Amino acid sequence: MPSNKSVSDAPITQFVNCRILKDHRLQREDLWVREGRILDPEKLFFDEKGSADYRVDCADRIIAPGFIDVQINGGYGIDFSQASSNIRGGVALVAKKILEHGVTSFCPTLVTSPPAIYHQVIPEIEVHKGGPEGAAVIGLHLEGPFISLEKRGAHPHQFIRTFSKGGVSDLIETYGQLENVAMVTLAPELDNSRPAIQELTKRGIAVSVGHSMADLSQAEEAVHNGASFITHLFNAMLPFHHRDPGIVGLLTSDCLPAGRSVFYGMIADGIHTHPAALRIAYRAHPTGVVLVTDAVPSMGLPAGHHTLGQQEIHIQGLHAYVAGTTTLSGSIATMNMCVKHFKQATGCSTEAALEAASLHPAQLLGLSDRKGTLNYGSDADFVVLDDSLSVRETYIAGQQVWKN
Repeated sequence: MPSNKSVSDAPITQFVNCRILKDHRLQREDLWVREGRILDPEKLFFDEKGSADYRVDCADRIIAPGFIDVQINGGYGIDFSQASSNIRGGVALVAKKILEHGVTSFCPTLVTSPPAIYHQVIPEIEVHKGGPEGAAVIGLHLEGPFISLEKRGAHPHQFIRTFSKGGVSDLIETYGQLENVAMVTLAPELDNSRPAIQELTKRGIAVSVGHSMADLSQAEEAVHNGASFITHLFNAMLPFHHRDPGIVGLLTSDCLPAGRSVFYGMIADGIHTHPAALRIAYRAHPTGVVLVTDAVPSMGLPAGHHTLGQQEIHIQGLHAYVAGTTTLSGSIATMNMCVKHFKQATGCSTEAALEAASLHPAQLLGLSDRKGTLNYGSDADFVVLDDSLSVRETYIAGQQVWKN
């Protein structure tokens, strides 16, 4: 046995008797962690002459990168689109609770709201690392208010806006600031949307097309201007038509910039999208699917009346409706439920289902150098699952933060 002297005095943990998701396949290999990152064991053995301080027997379970939810509106009674005296406390509560779903990073999502709400809420939700206190906040997702009135879904019509000036002025006037924003969903067919898309992209903010009446050429133009995501594919957009497939056509478009791919969100809750539609999308563009919960504040609560932003929501079974209507308003599914349903509905591999909730959202947000993989040097954010894909343990920075 080599001596336990190494470059760093930090303890080393070796996870044994496991199958780890690496290079798109499950491999029977140990996982090594030090100082919150995945460690290269060869360098440890041969360069540092080091060994493990602790060993964790995983009982032949799967280790996969932690799940990343880029569209979650709240949960457990917390509504991210409501200004309150304890916004940070509400976000922290949800961050803590979603650890049990395998989520290690997320984007708190604000639905269409009046400017006063954005100005109050956005500065309060800070980007921060995760840990025992909860999943990491990797930036806000602002879904609206620059969306189509016709495809607003559950978004309140009175707060929907157009780009009157174009560019950054409309964005700043509405949102107040963009420092903590990771993604903005907008309708690309709106007048003056081009400079807004270009400005957001220049600032490193992902632009998503959604809640939109755009045809395919308008959607393609948005991608040329920097858009890289589709918000909840099939929902709140023109339905597929064989003469103009609309936004859905981006999945197989041959008019996108060279080397560019478009990611698309899927709410795989068994309600928002028919299993056949999940299969069509997945088979058309398997490397672009990003599983999202689109969870509303009622997630984790009993049936009854709740809120989402400025709307009243009625929970009936697994359905979340705008009160008094049959309009779906997000989901009450959890991420681990979505991973399981997606695999069952599409017949995809276990690896593909897990990457749709980890690698792909990390790639979308430009974080795959440290999130969404178990590559050497990546953040040691991961989940331990059994063969039914039930989450048994969640780790952030190599530290166990939740156990079933």
